[in-house]
Amino acid sequence: MTGVLSSVVDDLFDRLDALGRPEIFLHLRTREEVRDDHALSLAAGGPLAGLILAVKNNVDVAGFPTTAACPGYGEIAEADAPVVAALRAAGAVLLGTTNLDQFATGLVGTRSPHGAVRDSRRPEFISGGSSSGSAVAVALGLVDIAIGTDTAGSGRIPAALQGIVGIKPTVGVVSTEGVVPACASYDCVTIFAHDLATADAAMEVMAQATGPRPFPSDVPLAAPSAPTIAVPAALTAMSDPWCAAFDEAVERCRDRGWAIREVPFDEFLGAAALLYDGALVAERYDAVGEFIVTADDSAGLDPTVAGIVTAAGDIRAVDLLADRRRVEELRARAMASVAGCDALMVPTAPFHPSIDDVESDPVGVNARMGTYTNFCNLFDLCGIAIPAGEIDDGAAGVAQFGVTFLAPAHHDSVLVDIARKFRGEPTDGPSWPESVSDTVELAVFGAHLRGQPLEHELTSRGARWSGDVRTAPDYRLVELATTPPKPGLVADPAQGRSIRGERWTLSTAALGSFLEALPAPMGLGAITLDDGSTIVGFACAHDAADAGRPLDVDHWLDR
Repeated sequence: MTGVLSSVVDDLFDRLDALGRPEIFLHLRTREEVRDDHALSLAAGGPLAGLILAVKNNVDVAGFPTTAACPGYGEIAEADAPVVAALRAAGAVLLGTTNLDQFATGLVGTRSPHGAVRDSRRPEFISGGSSSGSAVAVALGLVDIAIGTDTAGSGRIPAALQGIVGIKPTVGVVSTEGVVPACASYDCVTIFAHDLATADAAMEVMAQATGPRPFPSDVPLAAPSAPTIAVPAALTAMSDPWCAAFDEAVERCRDRGWAIREVPFDEFLGAAALLYDGALVAERYDAVGEFIVTADDSAGLDPTVAGIVTAAGDIRAVDLLADRRRVEELRARAMASVAGCDALMVPTAPFHPSIDDVESDPVGVNARMGTYTNFCNLFDLCGIAIPAGEIDDGAAGVAQFGVTFLAPAHHDSVLVDIARKFRGEPTDGPSWPESVSDTVELAVFGAHLRGQPLEHELTSRGARWSGDVRTAPDYRLVELATTPPKPGLVADPAQGRSIRGERWTLSTAALGSFLEALPAPMGLGAITLDDGSTIVGFACAHDAADAGRPLDVDHWLDR
């Protein structure tokens, strides 16, 4: 067994050596350290046992300097950042720390004195940034999961260009302790993985390192079976093949029976421009400006990054306040335009530039890259970037195309559900926010089953279908004397049978509103299932049941 474990890690290091891609990692653990940890991880078990992890080098990893790709900045971290510690405690095996656009300032992956991180498939093209090394490490199969960060799109743009999944949670729900700030008001820790299930599992673990903003008691846990998706009424900054790829993604939604609503996009684009072109960039000076303006040539500053941050030091406080008010005005109008929609779908990246393109116009290319990402954190949205096909770039080869689903703060579970549906994956399992949310399971019968007239009372509250259940053989259904008639479950050990129902998971606040709206003689009580466990479920009083008439149970089970 030891030989098998050793070969996994040895193969990894052999491939890393053969790739000749020194720009991906800034610091690597030794082959022996990773091999030993991998064996220990598999022996100990855990939800992430054996998964190989990379960490963006603006996040603390014990024993490595946290430089944010600036050699003269930072010190050796004494402890892992909480998100790193959580992943390692769950069994993830650290490989090393990764390159990035310096101080997480950029969406291209080229702004580093350690070299531009090249695309995993077409080395003459950019990787996307700022979480460049993390995304490419996943895309090349060097790691299973990688931590990134996201302020303007750094956890989404590289995912799109590398054909992988990137999850950006609601701002503040996952700890940013031990992270070098870019714009502290908007920074998020993100995760990359090849597939949605792995990314979700890693996010569940990272969410245990809770930030200052917990999930509320009324958090929705799922999208409707046929969600309504908003899309931009017109696309900008994209060539015809890229527009066609997005149109295909829209058609995929329609093919699934989803409603599509085209919405104006001026407010979104206006906010996107403010993140770099307005006074909000002053937060970047607050984060690292004093270091940059006093550093000498030995610090290894990227000139583009240094120029952006230094200029931000001249911004007046009154201008910053004005732009924050402007963001809120734009946000109010933008959110009004998508009211009633379950998510907004946008292209993640509008194009895939070459490294030469960036060298020719470093600021302009970067600005265009953020067209569909910069507004996200300003508008307090959560997001999931997922692959959505490929684009024939002619002589340049094949580009990866991805879309991002966005939703209001704390609707992270809704996005996981929509992403699963879009990709044709099972949707009955929990998503990562449930691990840090107050939820309860509810058993329903009769008219609240899926496809029955009252299912909407569950789905409208964000409840998630969790599977079928059966009661112990001690219950019967009766038709209650209500208008309209409803089936009611009543305990009757003498004449009962096992009744099929469904298990739904919902927030505690949703259960409270459900109970408040539940008409007499219906109520909630403890239901015994056929495995002997109990669950909260619908029941009705015996006197109401006596006034009703027996139901053909099979009618409710099979229709």
